[in-house]
Amino acid sequence: MGKPFAITLDVGSSLANQTGSWRTERPTYVNLLPPCNNACPAGENIQAWLSEAEEGNYEGAWRVLMRDNPFPAIMGRVCYHPCQTACNRAELDEAVGINAVERFLGDKAIDEGWTVERLAADTGKRVLIIGAGPSGMSAAYHLRRMGHTVTVKEAGPMIGGMMRFGIPAYRLPREILDAEMKRITDMGVEVQLNTKVENLAAEAEEFDAVFLAVGAHIGKRAYIPAGESAKILDAISLLRDVETGEAPMLGRRVVIYGGGNTAIDAARTAKRLGAEEAIIVYRRTREKMPAHDSEVIEAEEEGIMMRWLSTVKHVDEAKMMVEKMALDESGFPQPTGEYEELEADSLVLALGQEADLSLIEHDPLVTIDDGVVEVDRGMMTGRPGVFAGGDMVPSERTVTVAVGHGKKAARHIDAFLRGTLYQPEPKHALATSDKLNTWYYSDAPHIVRERLEGPRRAGTFDEVVAGLDEDSALFEARRCMSCGNCFGCDNCFGVCPDNAVTKLEPGEYEFKYDYCKGCGICAEECPCGAIEMVPEEV
Repeated sequence: MGKPFAITLDVGSSLANQTGSWRTERPTYVNLLPPCNNACPAGENIQAWLSEAEEGNYEGAWRVLMRDNPFPAIMGRVCYHPCQTACNRAELDEAVGINAVERFLGDKAIDEGWTVERLAADTGKRVLIIGAGPSGMSAAYHLRRMGHTVTVKEAGPMIGGMMRFGIPAYRLPREILDAEMKRITDMGVEVQLNTKVENLAAEAEEFDAVFLAVGAHIGKRAYIPAGESAKILDAISLLRDVETGEAPMLGRRVVIYGGGNTAIDAARTAKRLGAEEAIIVYRRTREKMPAHDSEVIEAEEEGIMMRWLSTVKHVDEAKMMVEKMALDESGFPQPTGEYEELEADSLVLALGQEADLSLIEHDPLVTIDDGVVEVDRGMMTGRPGVFAGGDMVPSERTVTVAVGHGKKAARHIDAFLRGTLYQPEPKHALATSDKLNTWYYSDAPHIVRERLEGPRRAGTFDEVVAGLDEDSALFEARRCMSCGNCFGCDNCFGVCPDNAVTKLEPGEYEFKYDYCKGCGICAEECPCGAIEMVPEEV
């Protein structure tokens, strides 16, 4: 009998070395940009910290998160989570509850007393930050970690800016806000309260760089004819007075004029202050309302009433005149000439906010256009060494955007102080859902967090939405599909018919192209789309 036929798959095999001569494509490992990371205004590496969290390494996850965002417990409550809107998992069942896991990590860090260390020794450079809101304190955090001496000057009596004076306690408990602000001051950041900077040029002489982070604390006014006894106030003043313990008497029936998140907060606050009825009057439809949908739903659950396609035309004591609107062919509201009398003890205007730019309005080198400050790609104004961010520059006005501005400005300020230019790393290609193989993931809808019942919560400033416990946070983190990045599942190693995949370190693999025939099974079976077939080089 002859010898049994056999092929030995060895690196030295002449047969294996010949496969490349007829292979048209070869597999390659790729690192793609997860859509959650791409959508985060604060620039968090969400996939990276979720990966740590799903292993139960909560402190490690928090530390990855803190590289980009110093306020996870705050952001886990007030961020409108565009990351979840972009999440590929939503096409399978529901988006990963990223925001809820972030809150869990932030709260755990406060409970455990975790702190962060500086990344560099003292540089001797001094930076002035004007404004102790989300953008200013984010910049202060990052600059201090970089070794710079940071002084924050705040015109108001308390730290936090619009996080404190624009977001009610039922959304952001003050002990959470205080804890995350204290972590930054404990790092050596000096905050001077009740200190309004009047002369920027004089202040700037004492510092090596300045970051302007003046929030939009001024409520926009609108001319509405009113009787002498009519009670009209703006929403920002209302929320600020509640925070400082000087809440005004609004009466039994309150009308809030506007359709943004501030209007919703003002209406819900009025209810909590004792108003029997709080009515939002908005000139457009529900679909065009800029307020976040979850906030509108919570308001309706609390008994807040909505009047769409309506404008306030005249205000007198205990009543006001409202004109009905109608949509034209383009969908824009137009007056109809039809009026209705509405009983109301007070009118709260929530028509938007503006930043106080008096500090720089006469500076010939700083350009102001339509109420905001123009900055370059590095967040610097026309005056060298003076940077700006947050509500006072052109952008969406959210806490998350402001936090991202603070980080971005800190990186450019650091480079400016060191005489260099900060160059961000180029972004990878986006990990779109068509690159994933979702049959590996079973349906697992996200965890629904408990909430206080609407009627019960309308009379208290207690927090409305509860956090996750550890088991739920772990479950939620494990729902992440690691879009576009290998998570060490061993699929490619297990399914390759030619033993062309070598395992290196845990979660790391390498293709042995001498063995690979380019069949593409590894790419087809990669759950997260981290393998691509590329044309063979000729």
